Amino acid sequence: MLIGREAIAGMIPHAGAMRLLDGVLFWDATHISCFSRTHRDPHNPLRADGQLSALCGVEYAAQAMAIHGKLAGNIESAPRAGYMASLRKVICRRSRLDDLEGDLIVDAERLMGEETRVIYRFEVRVGDAGVLSGRAAVVLDADRAKA
Repeated sequence: MLIGREAIAGMIPHAGAMRLLDGVLFWDATHISCFSRTHRDPHNPLRADGQLSALCGVEYAAQAMAIHGKLAGNIESAPRAGYMASLRKVICRRSRLDDLEGDLIVDAERLMGEETRVIYRFEVRVGDAGVLSGRAAVVLDADRAKA
């Protein structure tokens, strides 16, 4: 593990249990690979009716993208406001995350972008078994993006 939970805490605005990733396994200028065990936590804040939908993997991927932006130097400070503008080609191969035994591996690849807008391809998996994949367009620092 290259980066642990404590360091991640300084890279994303999420706090407490909403900090979903446990560590960064690898990163370079365009890629990041993270891992998490929080999908098995019965107190995971994304759970509904005692279950964690596999679609919540999108939030895991979004946090990996944010960490990548910080590590790769694309984001100098925490964005004032940001949002996921779109999801494309999302494929969900499981219905739940909380019943998966292994660690979640969250991979993201920056396909293109500029200072305030980026597009990533992402995949959430356990071992070699894919759980969720797709592409996300993200607007960072939304106040500046409108200008």
